[in-house]
Amino acid sequence: MAQTATIHHFEIALSDVDRSVYETLDLRVARHPSESARYLVTRTLAYCLAYEEGIAFSKGGLSSAEEPPIAVRDPTGVLLAWIDVGAPSAERLHKASKAARRVALYTHVAPMLLRREAATRAIHRLEEIEVHRFAPTFLDAVEAQVDRATRLELVRTDGRLYVTVGGQVIEGELTRVSLVEA
Repeated sequence: MAQTATIHHFEIALSDVDRSVYETLDLRVARHPSESARYLVTRTLAYCLAYEEGIAFSKGGLSSAEEPPIAVRDPTGVLLAWIDVGAPSAERLHKASKAARRVALYTHVAPMLLRREAATRAIHRLEEIEVHRFAPTFLDAVEAQVDRATRLELVRTDGRLYVTVGGQVIEGELTRVSLVEA
């Protein structure tokens, strides 16, 4: 018998001072049986930090290689932003940058490993792909506090992240890196 997705309920007070975005989000995020807790946390934080009108998690979930984990579409359904998570292949990044006006990647993977993969093939508009890196220790600390029902506050100011969950404040940095060799 195939395992089914586990639904995680997140109530998030988002204060993204860097982008002037202030929202209260009530998210139900399906965790695929093969999805790690770190990926779930990264995907949820990416959704919050990229939040804008038209944003949505993929309907196909992780099993759909044809869709981004998170997408921003205009009211007519045109794909505006492809938001990926983790360490996508160079081929996937190429496809994403041809399909959407903007491509962003949220990851914990070392920049050197991402650049090595990106160098394996030509990627359309490689230099324009936004890469945001969480420190693995930050994700570990947030992951330890996440349950199937989690209420948290997420603040981003001057590139610093503050997650308050269960009365504990977890501080980290969201570092912008490039896929282009320096």
